[in-house]
Amino acid sequence: MINRTWSAFVAVIILLPLLSFSQTKFDQPILITSAGQSADVKLVQLLAKRQTIAGETKILAKEADMAGVKTLIIVPGFSSKGLGSAGISQEDEMNRVKELVKTAQKKNIPIVMVHIGGTARRGGQSDGFCKIIAENCKAMIVLKQGNEDGFFTAIAKRKNIPIKEVEKIGDAAVPLKALFK
Repeated sequence: MINRTWSAFVAVIILLPLLSFSQTKFDQPILITSAGQSADVKLVQLLAKRQTIAGETKILAKEADMAGVKTLIIVPGFSSKGLGSAGISQEDEMNRVKELVKTAQKKNIPIVMVHIGGTARRGGQSDGFCKIIAENCKAMIVLKQGNEDGFFTAIAKRKNIPIKEVEKIGDAAVPLKALFK
């Protein structure tokens, strides 16, 4: 009896984040932007478009770009090449991202984090961007390969944020669509 009860309890604890993820719903239109200027933002834009999620992508989104936006999707991941192409420093990018998060909070616009960069967009300079977004989002979709150390899972658990891990980038499309009304 105790083993059966314990097994049921463990199953509920394991499934609870998945249930809360599928029950979390956000409004459209969306704004997709980068945090760290990786090219991953273009892939998330493509996934959203294929799932007919209404909105737009602005790689260097600022407060003025958030007019009429119902949900902000931020794709974290540092890219020195991306920063160079944008003509900004890492410090400028971090300041932009912090202001964007503050603006979203002030306007009650929920943030969804989509991290599809795997291990290439983790550690080093990427984790600063990942941390600020993960700690301030309302839902996370992460590539399993980028969460092998439990970085995102630990934040999600501590902050009670629904998280969905996916095996491949393309697998992020279905849970992304499921997040929207």
